[in-house]
Amino acid sequence: MVRLSKKTLFAIEAVLDIAYNAGDQPVQSSEITRRQGIPKRYLEQVLQHLVRAGILAGVRGPRGGYRLAKERRRISVGEIVRVVRAVEASADPSDDEAGSELGHAVVRPLWEELQTEFMEKLDAVSIEDLCRHAQEKGIKRENDVTIDYVI
Repeated sequence: MVRLSKKTLFAIEAVLDIAYNAGDQPVQSSEITRRQGIPKRYLEQVLQHLVRAGILAGVRGPRGGYRLAKERRRISVGEIVRVVRAVEASADPSDDEAGSELGHAVVRPLWEELQTEFMEKLDAVSIEDLCRHAQEKGIKRENDVTIDYVI
């Protein structure tokens, strides 16, 4: 089974949280930690990598935080996964030259094909899609503003 690391899941959840709960002000990492229960030690590292990758924009200052660096429909889950995988940078076992002829000729190509299909599927899902799912599930946004037109 293809597995995502804890750091990868946290990165996807953090970007989704920023997209879903964004208001006029940047989203602070403490707000993401509070809402999503992501440990701060994971979150700050991941957020910085997402900023360097151009997925998020960091805003400095006392009211600083993070915003999406581009439209949420233009950020794919696959893009986020690639950023975290590059950070984790553990060697892919399929790159190891050791192994049998069957492994190199049959098993590893199958594994690479499955990984390619997995990433294509993640590339087809945008943060906009995940925000829409969250709304369909009835998850409330923290910065929903109800406008009252009482005269």
